[in-house]
Amino acid sequence: MTASIEEIGPDRLDEYSLVPIAFMVTSVFSMDSIDSGLGGILLKERVVESPYVKDYDAYADGGPSAWPGRFDVRNWGFLLASEKSRPVGGAALAFDTPTVHMLAGRRDLAVLWDIRVHPGQRRSGVGTALFEQAAGWARRRGAKQLKIETQNINVPACRFYAKQGCHLGEVDRYAYRRHPDLAHEVMLIWYLNL
Repeated sequence: MTASIEEIGPDRLDEYSLVPIAFMVTSVFSMDSIDSGLGGILLKERVVESPYVKDYDAYADGGPSAWPGRFDVRNWGFLLASEKSRPVGGAALAFDTPTVHMLAGRRDLAVLWDIRVHPGQRRSGVGTALFEQAAGWARRRGAKQLKIETQNINVPACRFYAKQGCHLGEVDRYAYRRHPDLAHEVMLIWYLNL
């Protein structure tokens, strides 16, 4: 990896937003209950019939540039990976923000709110370097755990988090039921003990 990573302020989120987060969904994890769930859940990867693009920034919330208008980001961390002055990756962490429900009111928990790598740089080590720096950022603030939300349609992210030492701690099949376009997705919450 030849990219350099720096911590930036929210005033540079327009630059951060230049890194696309979209990816092609070619497979998903299906959730098979064992003994009605009492015996656990088996995740099985299956190929989708019609691959499609998933772009988290395309939703109405406006993406990274809109975060300061939606949240109190004073305690958040933003990391930007650049190569030859061009943004190629980013990571955002939420910490000690009472209005962020994913933090569950805990001051020993940080949420990896976002991590992205430019498609041309994926699988080059940029994501791993960003993840390691994000974990270090959380540790320096006294966090004991890092929490990450993804979905069963983001198989590459799930494999990435497992490779980073995270464990799957929560599965919520109904988390997105209020959103018809997302109702088929399953929320997966990963944790890394710091």
